[in-house]
Amino acid sequence: MKRILSGMQPTYQLHLGNYLGALQNWVNLQGTGNQCLYCVVDMHAITMPYERDGLSKASREIAAAYIAAGVDPAQSSIFVQSAVGDLHAELMWYLATMTQLGKLDRMTQFKDKAGKNAEKAGLGLYAYPVLMAADILIYQATHVPVGEDQKQHLELTRDVASTFNHRYGRDFFTLPDPMIMGEATRVMSLRDGTQKMSKSAESDLSRINLTDTPDMIADKIKRAKTDPLALPDTVDGLEGRPEAANLITIYAALSGLTKAQVVAEFAGKPFSDFKPKLAELTVAKIAPITEKMRHLLAEPQEIDAILVKGAETARSIAAPVVAEVKDIMGFWKV
Repeated sequence: MKRILSGMQPTYQLHLGNYLGALQNWVNLQGTGNQCLYCVVDMHAITMPYERDGLSKASREIAAAYIAAGVDPAQSSIFVQSAVGDLHAELMWYLATMTQLGKLDRMTQFKDKAGKNAEKAGLGLYAYPVLMAADILIYQATHVPVGEDQKQHLELTRDVASTFNHRYGRDFFTLPDPMIMGEATRVMSLRDGTQKMSKSAESDLSRINLTDTPDMIADKIKRAKTDPLALPDTVDGLEGRPEAANLITIYAALSGLTKAQVVAEFAGKPFSDFKPKLAELTVAKIAPITEKMRHLLAEPQEIDAILVKGAETARSIAAPVVAEVKDIMGFWKV
């Protein structure tokens, strides 16, 4: 049986890239004999400036998005990281003692987020990958659905697990494998096909939020940046056309078709023919999620009950793992 773990930060609004790159895949992993654990990683969210008064609300909203997108609490455990945070933080410290600084220095996400002010960045942002390793290893996850930008962190997780196993002469920690799935593992901005669709991008026109109305979705797709050429008749014809490639990728992921099939369907047609079809498809997929999110958020006690139950399941798995780690490492116990 595979034990699958993944999560998202409760920051800003989730968008189409989150749905296609993660949520849609999470849903597809359910009900196939896998044990799925989906976390709201709020402890990661505080590594950057955030709104204190909105953190709890945002955690509930992200959980609502999980459920609205199709993550079924009857088949998957949904929980907030900080509800099991004592165990995550404890294991992080133990793992930090065997994580090499040289490897942390090579983490590209720290460089991207810290920018030119790296000397002013907090330790939490720098040590983020160690907490991520603890998040995964504490559940002995066998597989982790990740985007391309998280593969480096998962490689570090495997390195840390191997170091622990070698140092203490035990094959204790499972080395998790990455799962990169679907046609849209990396959805790009609607305003710049060379940049990833982002929750923090300045222009709201760059992304389709899961809370956007049908009219907003249609307008954003209508105004999405393209080039003056017609759509090609082969996937190779998308080379050097990032905006065209992005829209084709989105259509393929939403429709369940391959990019080759989408290109064949629209070959030679202008974007004025393609965009309305993409807008119609996007609305058909996103509108039901938006509606269910509104319903769930109107009944927050229902979400909270799901999160409490999920945290209980998570703790039942994590606590024995941390206890055995302490025993292996030689800590005092009664």
